Amino acid sequence: MIRFLHNNEIDLHQWDACIEKSPNGLPYAYSWYLNRVAPGWGALVEGSYDTVMPLPLRKKAGIQYVYQPHFVQQLGVFGKNSHLEEVCDRFMEAVLKKFAWVDYHLNSHNMLTRTSHICWPQRGVTHLLDLVEPYEQLRAGYSQNTRRNLAKAARKGVFILKNANPQEIIEAFRVNKGKSLGVFAQKDYSTLKHLIYRALQLGLAQICSAYDARNSFCAGMVMMQSHHKAILLFTGSTDEALENGAMFALIDDYIRQNACKVMVLDFEGSSDANLARFYKGFGSKECVFLRVKYSRLPFGTEALLQVARVIRRFLSKCF
Repeated sequence: MIRFLHNNEIDLHQWDACIEKSPNGLPYAYSWYLNRVAPGWGALVEGSYDTVMPLPLRKKAGIQYVYQPHFVQQLGVFGKNSHLEEVCDRFMEAVLKKFAWVDYHLNSHNMLTRTSHICWPQRGVTHLLDLVEPYEQLRAGYSQNTRRNLAKAARKGVFILKNANPQEIIEAFRVNKGKSLGVFAQKDYSTLKHLIYRALQLGLAQICSAYDARNSFCAGMVMMQSHHKAILLFTGSTDEALENGAMFALIDDYIRQNACKVMVLDFEGSSDANLARFYKGFGSKECVFLRVKYSRLPFGTEALLQVARVIRRFLSKCF
């Protein structure tokens, strides 16, 4: 039987053991990760934590709803038989029965059949590259544009350092792309910083940065590693990186260092055409996951929730 558990009712030891053993486990689903990005998260649990489904929760206007937090691309159903459509359907039916508003990403191993006609699943895309082949074979799959940028990076003396400062990467993103996108508030950057340091403490993250011939920072990336998968969690770069191919050099160096391993590089997106082209330039392939949107709120209530989120985002940027 599937049961809903509030945050204080979840046995975190059993929870993390389930995620650890799950063939489709992801770092986003561990309790330490959820505690940071979605404090107060709840869950659906079946059996003795045989199969679980984390649920990030918020409340607006007295209505509790399920949402997708920043820095979490996929969640969904994990554990025993989580790949079966019938199991995913049962869990999603339980979510839709309990919550009147849902905006949630399943993982790429979760499929829906019975509930797909009522929860409007949309197509999310990530890009994956299997690193099991030798580096020379992987490099043969690079696009001409990627090879040109790697040659440019070599000519301009770009070099890579491991165990770099994550704050340098976060600040580069915030000052450059983050300012134009306007997606993250200051507290989101703080959440990300603490998330990265906790992952480093647990040995699940690797930080790499690229510098130019003058030893100036150009670009950096945070890789989150778990379940034979390396997820490109976050990147940050300066304008100089556009001129010297630093980000290309970073990704290529990671592929070279991890070639011939039983590992998949997950570029974590993207719906942005330019980013998708960049990821495909390394020979990656599209992988689809489902984004579930559902509402049975009274007319006008969903609009009020949207306004509340906009106000919340605005206030978080101001204070």
